[in-house]
Amino acid sequence: MRLASFASVGAALFLIVLKFGAFLETGSVSLLSSLFDSALDAAASVVNLIAIRQALVPADAEHRFGHGKAEPLAGLVQVAFILGSSVVLAVEVVNRFRTGAAVTEMETGVAVMVISLVVTGVLVLLQRHVVRRTGSIAIRSDQAHYATDFLVNISVIAALVLSTQLGWWWIDPTIGLCIALFIAGAAVRVGKDSLDMLMDREMDDADRTRIKEIVRAHPEVLNLHDLRTRASGRDRFIQFHLELDGTLSLAEAHRISDAVEADVRTDFPGAEVIIHEDPAGVVEQRATFRYH
Repeated sequence: MRLASFASVGAALFLIVLKFGAFLETGSVSLLSSLFDSALDAAASVVNLIAIRQALVPADAEHRFGHGKAEPLAGLVQVAFILGSSVVLAVEVVNRFRTGAAVTEMETGVAVMVISLVVTGVLVLLQRHVVRRTGSIAIRSDQAHYATDFLVNISVIAALVLSTQLGWWWIDPTIGLCIALFIAGAAVRVGKDSLDMLMDREMDDADRTRIKEIVRAHPEVLNLHDLRTRASGRDRFIQFHLELDGTLSLAEAHRISDAVEADVRTDFPGAEVIIHEDPAGVVEQRATFRYH
């Protein structure tokens, strides 16, 4: 996760310098939009780097559930950056439509965007590998807006070629506006994921169903109820009530619970599993809402 974060910051800073020089040469508003996107990437990646460093700190006496929520907080900061850059881009697009300024030095702009495609591609491959291994929401959100850079970069290349070769000056600000809207849409998706984690949203239905299947597959388990799940950064928490034969001894019930916990952790590595044993058929008094 740290490696992916440092790579993200380095790639963004390199592309900012490259695109700024190309914008000065071409005057392209679509290339400017790509420059804004890279500046956003750099700011968001720095926030991610700080958040991931905090999220990887082990649980301590004052933070018994770890520091994983630093990641979705970083996601919300990214959303603010993304939406802010979208507004600035929209203003620049309006100004370009009013002035009708033409794009120059197409070759420079296209060369820079091709380099951007290569750098972004290598970074996204690294981030995908890290997300598969860690499930990090911070790296996943970082990967999401770097992945969109492929479309952004290709769009800028198209704008540069069409506006200079065919004289369609309006295509450059039009594509710039589309990029601004596209970036804003990505912000909404990242914001939703971050809020879901901060609000302790349940894990996906498929994961919850899998947990139930694992628990009920144990030959000595009669059923389970009150399954509750949540995620905090890369950490997942699973708790439920296990229904067992009421004649079992405490030692036997504990043995079964340990076996069930081990089975759940096989499919959900690193998850913290909390089990409460209940005698089957005993109706509990519930003061709060329970999931079934």
